[in-house]
Amino acid sequence: MSNVVQLFEKYKLNKIAIYGLGVEAEKVLKQMEADFQVIGLLDSFRDSGEIYGTPIISLQDAIREDVKMILVVARPGSCKAIARKIGKECTDHQIDLLDINGKNLCENKKVVYDLSGINGESKESLLHKVQEKEVISVDLFDTLIMRQTLFSTDIYELVEQKLEKKDICFDDFIKHRAEAEKELSRYKAPTLVEIYEYLIVHNWISGITAEELAEIEWDTDMSLLIPRSEMCDFVSQMKACGKEVYIVTDTYYLRKQIEGILHKYGINNYTDILVSCEYGTSKTQNLFECLIERIGTKTCIHIGDDPVSDIAAAEKHGLETARIYSGINLWESMGCFGMENEVDSLADRLKVGLFVSKIFNSPFQFETKERKITVDNSHDIGFMFFAPLITDFVLWLDDQVAKDADNIWFGARDGYLIQQLYDYLGQKDKASVYFLTSRMAAIRAGVKSVEDIAYIDEMKFSGTLKEQMQERFGITIQDSKEDKTSILDYAEEILSAAEVKRNNYLKYMQTLNQKEGTIALFDFVAKGTCQMFVEKILNKRLEGLYFLRLEEDNPKTSELKIKTFYQAEEKAESVIFDNYYILETMLTAPMPSVLEFDENGKPCFAVETRDAEGIECFGQAQEGIREFFQRYIDICPITKRSMNKKLDEIMLSLVQKIVIRDNAFLNLTVEDPFFNRMTDITDLM
Repeated sequence: MSNVVQLFEKYKLNKIAIYGLGVEAEKVLKQMEADFQVIGLLDSFRDSGEIYGTPIISLQDAIREDVKMILVVARPGSCKAIARKIGKECTDHQIDLLDINGKNLCENKKVVYDLSGINGESKESLLHKVQEKEVISVDLFDTLIMRQTLFSTDIYELVEQKLEKKDICFDDFIKHRAEAEKELSRYKAPTLVEIYEYLIVHNWISGITAEELAEIEWDTDMSLLIPRSEMCDFVSQMKACGKEVYIVTDTYYLRKQIEGILHKYGINNYTDILVSCEYGTSKTQNLFECLIERIGTKTCIHIGDDPVSDIAAAEKHGLETARIYSGINLWESMGCFGMENEVDSLADRLKVGLFVSKIFNSPFQFETKERKITVDNSHDIGFMFFAPLITDFVLWLDDQVAKDADNIWFGARDGYLIQQLYDYLGQKDKASVYFLTSRMAAIRAGVKSVEDIAYIDEMKFSGTLKEQMQERFGITIQDSKEDKTSILDYAEEILSAAEVKRNNYLKYMQTLNQKEGTIALFDFVAKGTCQMFVEKILNKRLEGLYFLRLEEDNPKTSELKIKTFYQAEEKAESVIFDNYYILETMLTAPMPSVLEFDENGKPCFAVETRDAEGIECFGQAQEGIREFFQRYIDICPITKRSMNKKLDEIMLSLVQKIVIRDNAFLNLTVEDPFFNRMTDITDLM
């Protein structure tokens, strides 16, 4: 900070404010007070009072005083949070919002899909740096482990939800929890129990002990943590090579808790752990001095993600350093893939957190020759690109079933995975059925008139009349006579066969587990053909629940009762109407399409045309979707779940922009036997 006066010299004649109340803000204030008009200090949780002989003011106070610059004195992660909070107002009132290095925090980020601008350590360079060192010091959070949420403070909102369920009384929990930690950290590195004792003493929360509160937050945090596998393996490798390994972490968790985390993720052979709250000092204060006292004159390198607390602080104490980018750092370096302005809620932050924890779990993503972000397997494709939108759809579906239906039939084959996700939500009072159907099965059994046949005839079929009769109606004919040139000429044969197939289909339906009352029929993307003919078979009105509907104005199907996740009026704004097909392909079942039913009500399936590799690929993608969905449901409270189609669509679009290296996925062929056509999946991307 020695150049702070020079760096901000252009603001000497203007009123400015400093954002921050910590010891670093005090140092900056002392450097600037002689040459600058510092009218006050801002903070996220206080807007009045005085500290360091300077008034604490609100943002509105700064605006009224015509402040021209607000200097944010905080860690990079906190700078970004502050920018999100006050950036728009600063821009609206022509106030420059800058960090301590002079960076404009309101500057729009350029979206990129390569890592050419990243200068972090590669695996090779890191190995080279550590091989000559006797001691390796490693940061824990965001280096060895990461959270499946966008911001660490999201924990507070999750804790708040748990306290509400326990009927614990409090006001502004999130604000006061952050303020308590901030206040105590001015004097020493506090424990989590000490933070909650502060909350209780100041009457911000009651009806529960500090120890109980600390346990709730600990349990919440543990549900969010996952290892950064390559870094964990690296540390174990270094210990196996005879290096002394110290875990040095700023945290309010106790040593025994940190030991539990390390053990959980297979890091057991470390030399020692230095935990800030047990030493009463942080890395930016004297924690590295404690490390140096332990290792004496041995050569040491510190590895971590934070440029201030890990890199600058370690170098200040004479240690060599290696910066490892956190997942969030890498995501932000990509311009957040254009997601940042669409993140509006805890649900959004959890979705993005899950995404980041997968795509940037490795800090060495940039090591490819072309420095492109790559995805190597179908599981991760399903998890990162398809799952967010599928998750929101299933939650919408659950809400519709809860309001309108006693039974939900998940039509094959698109309903295979969707039913599994729906059942995970645990709607015990609804009858959930995986319903064997297809356009062909429904049509073969459902046609009851020449008009029905004419409707089918209007749908283009790529093949001969003979092939169409076989595929669509299951009727084998000899080469058609000159007087029979369309399927309408075979109406008698079609209707006669349909009556038999209808009775067989009804036998199957009678075996289904169902309750009295309304039946909701799931279909993913359709105009309603299958629903229309199933209704004819049942002689019963169904409630259609679709992802989106095609040809809503079709006179034959327009009278069907159908609700859709995507509405027709969204077509102008949403890209999904042009890109839904690739999403639909991910939902297919591992078994072939049903054609009809035999006299015992048993299904007759089509011949499987997909190869084993393709079926395995679909299965892996679905497992990825399932994993994302279950993690999201387990983490996000019911009251906080919310849809954000724009965010979901950005994630879906990345399948077209990020390099996919799974050849099995790239070689997938999508079949549609009803129209007798095959499509390469790469043509849909």
